[in-house]
Amino acid sequence: MIAIRQLLESKGDEVYIITPGESVFEALERMARYDVGALVVVEGKELVGIISERDYARKVILKGHASRNTRVEEIMSHNPVSVGLDDSITNCMTQMTEHRVRHLPVLEGRALKGIISIGDVVKAIISQQAFHIEQLEGYISGQ
Repeated sequence: MIAIRQLLESKGDEVYIITPGESVFEALERMARYDVGALVVVEGKELVGIISERDYARKVILKGHASRNTRVEEIMSHNPVSVGLDDSITNCMTQMTEHRVRHLPVLEGRALKGIISIGDVVKAIISQQAFHIEQLEGYISGQ
């Protein structure tokens, strides 16, 4: 089973961040610039939340607020669900399903080490299944 540590080694551990006091508009600009669906919200070096496109759609647009006048801390998800470096992909999928989230910060103790998206999880599972199929085909054909 693939551990999150291995996944981050292959995908990279770059995390795009924003602070609670910045505007939602700035968060959207950053998400667009980096082509990501969420930003980790940090205060100093501490993880305090996560802001996603879903937060924007549900807490700004649908409520008639303006993104330039709304601060990240007003709409971010506080105390986000997170995983550790030694957690499995299966555990990530379980956490995402149970908590209905698409992004999980990866922590080692309190230190932010990366972020995993549902796309990362699906890609890892597909890769793992392809490897198992290849192994089974080799076994069956005697190679």
